Amino acid sequence: MNIYPAIDLHDGKVVRLWKGDYQQVTEYGAPLAIAQAFEAAGAKYLHIVDLDGAKSGNIKNLGAILDIVCRTNLKCELGGGIRSMSQIELLLSKGLHRVILGSAAMDLTFVKDCVAKFGSKIVVGIDTKNFKVATHGWLIDTDLDALKFAQMLEYVGVKTIIFTDIAKDGTLTGINFEQTRILVEGTTLKVVASGGATSIEDVKKAKDLGCAGIILGKSLYNGAISLPEALQYEEV
Repeated sequence: MNIYPAIDLHDGKVVRLWKGDYQQVTEYGAPLAIAQAFEAAGAKYLHIVDLDGAKSGNIKNLGAILDIVCRTNLKCELGGGIRSMSQIELLLSKGLHRVILGSAAMDLTFVKDCVAKFGSKIVVGIDTKNFKVATHGWLIDTDLDALKFAQMLEYVGVKTIIFTDIAKDGTLTGINFEQTRILVEGTTLKVVASGGATSIEDVKKAKDLGCAGIILGKSLYNGAISLPEALQYEEV
């Protein structure tokens, strides 16, 4: 299992939202300094979300993102506003390890074409409210069941998904393992757990459940989880 410290970017700063609410923002500081601190603590991977891009459909914090990519050795994945093949090509050419499709993944033909060209560099984020997929920075709800969507993605060749229960994100109330389990057991996809991790027990649970990874955000920033301790659960 991989451990992914998270950096969410809004107006060039690292922030965390409460349940995806752009009106409830906590700022944490400069992106590069935080990424370097994660690396110094032993992290190998970094999960980056361009919150402004997720809302607008265009990457808005590219400078801060590329600063991290160029000035650390972290394997960085990026989500938020990635909705075209040309964007993906640009990001991968600049050194991103892999890209995360969110809203754009609703177009399965596009996903299939991306996977055909970029393989495992393509990851899909499944963000849900009541296990129904939400898109466009979590602002638009759909009636699409998360498991059905995951199975559709599996069919077109996706290998890895990131699952987030929006009601848990940024709340420190624990990951929704019941719903995560449905995706782990209902597909052959690599499932990365996200949203609401509150203690080292959540990291252990994710590994025991068979998750391919876990994303840690607010729990690292407020000290609820120690990154070096979490990294003990990472496979070498």
